[in-house]
Amino acid sequence: MEFTWDVVPLFRVFGILIRYYSLFFIAVYIGAWIMLRWQIVRGGGKEDDATIFMLLGIALTWIGGRVFHFGFYDWDIFINDPSVFFDIKRGGIASHGSAFFLIVGMWAYTRWKATPFLDGLDRLSFGAAWGAGVVRLGNLFNSEIVGRVTDQTWGVRFPRYDRGLGEVPLRHPSQIYEFFMGMAVLGLLFLVDRKFGGESRPRGLLFFTFLFAYFGGRFLVEYFKEYQTVASDFPFTMGQLLSIAPASIGLVGIIWSLKRHAPAGWGSLEAHAEEE
Repeated sequence: MEFTWDVVPLFRVFGILIRYYSLFFIAVYIGAWIMLRWQIVRGGGKEDDATIFMLLGIALTWIGGRVFHFGFYDWDIFINDPSVFFDIKRGGIASHGSAFFLIVGMWAYTRWKATPFLDGLDRLSFGAAWGAGVVRLGNLFNSEIVGRVTDQTWGVRFPRYDRGLGEVPLRHPSQIYEFFMGMAVLGLLFLVDRKFGGESRPRGLLFFTFLFAYFGGRFLVEYFKEYQTVASDFPFTMGQLLSIAPASIGLVGIIWSLKRHAPAGWGSLEAHAEEE
């Protein structure tokens, strides 16, 4: 079974050039805002708390993604022409960087809101899983972050990626793998949230579950993705190397949060003081 993916990554509406990738990013932000608002309001916060952080998050995901992309994947390109960092027409947003900058941003935001840091990360986890999955559909429409070549009995051909080759090889549709992985992690978060009583859940449990499930899954999916940066004879890809630490922190954190069982609570001054 084989399929050829040769979709032009943009189209026009009333003469305006629109990119599919941009539309998927809009879907990411809208979905993430809806889930963050649900979590914050349910925890006793205000809808504006979610809106303000989401506006901040839009900038953080782009800046962090670009920093990590050029820092770990395309450093040679950046060092020769630093202006590519601001070229929005050029792809390159590393999910590890977006996640790291969002975490730092949530730390600063929860301090401002006198809210436990881990509580903020818990409520952000739903949107993070949603975004990590949906953005891969944008990569699919851009014919980027493709999978490794299969045994040629099945797969997807990406002629826009494999330009200049006499015969376009069949590859793993790794973007689709990662989309379903993101949705599976999102479903797991809903199950964990429900099982542990919503606002009665241990603080940090959702965030650490996200770290372990998403980056653990990312480590496995990388076996089907084309190598990035690290030489092909190296046992791990750059994505795998960057996933080991967060997945490990997630596993340890799950055990720690279940033992500690600190209460959740958005805007809890007492809980915030306890962490200090």
